[in-house]
Amino acid sequence: MNALKGIALQIAATFVFTIMSALVRVVSLRVPTGEVVFARSFFALFPLLALLAWRGEIGAAVRTAHPLGHIARGTIGVCAMILAFSALARIPLADATAIGFTAPLMTVLLAALFLGEKVQAYRWWAVAAGLGGVVVMLWPHIGGGFETWERALGAGCALLGAFFTAGAMVQVRRLTATESTAAIVFYFQALAAVAGLATAAWGWRLPGAGDAGLLLLIGFLGGIGQILLTESYRYAPASVVAPFAYSAMLWSLLLGFILFAEVPPLLVLVGAAVVIGAGLFVIWRERRPAVAQAEAEAVAAQPAGPPS
Repeated sequence: MNALKGIALQIAATFVFTIMSALVRVVSLRVPTGEVVFARSFFALFPLLALLAWRGEIGAAVRTAHPLGHIARGTIGVCAMILAFSALARIPLADATAIGFTAPLMTVLLAALFLGEKVQAYRWWAVAAGLGGVVVMLWPHIGGGFETWERALGAGCALLGAFFTAGAMVQVRRLTATESTAAIVFYFQALAAVAGLATAAWGWRLPGAGDAGLLLLIGFLGGIGQILLTESYRYAPASVVAPFAYSAMLWSLLLGFILFAEVPPLLVLVGAAVVIGAGLFVIWRERRPAVAQAEAEAVAAQPAGPPS
């Protein structure tokens, strides 16, 4: 275990994913969403397969006992990706990122409904607070008169995308009972690439050299980000590294301002703070029993003193 290394990898992964999202926002103005989904998924396979080959895990990546489970996870995940990319094409980067933070809170609801997980009261309070933050974040887009219907549609896509992301996480929890991490990651990228390719029937456009380069970079960044994220959990517990995923808000604010001259409304920032606070509270509250148990185990493992 190396907590500092795990945290650094999580922050790096979040930064890489935010750059990828910014590039998606740039290219989505000219390239159909399905084409972007294909590039994001297909080109991400190259760094992922290279890592798996280096570790000798190719066999584990293709071995599966539940192909239908992977298809379900892939279908839900592709819907989440399409909606997230559609949102990035319509609303500022920081707004889309902030709304996406609701996915972990929605996972609590879906896990209770579909996995039968027991949800303690503090989680429900956190979900309620987070949903209040969502209303605050959405208000600049859907309340007090629309700037454009596109902005309202983008906000709706971001929220629905977060819901599908939560659904994908619930399906991943099911798969982890029998499937390796390598298989879950590989099959999702492969199925998402196939689903993106299928949208060619609805009309793709041949990208110019600049857009083709961006699409290639989007895919590679997605694959590298996935590797960094997976590695972060190899060096530190989830309760340690997970809070640093919220650094995406900082990166999205900086990149949104630098690349697009975007300054999010105050209400979006306030709502994001509420959602992030609710998420951090759940992580902190979940960590307390784990820390207490670890301390108790450490005490129990101490050798007994000499007899008096």
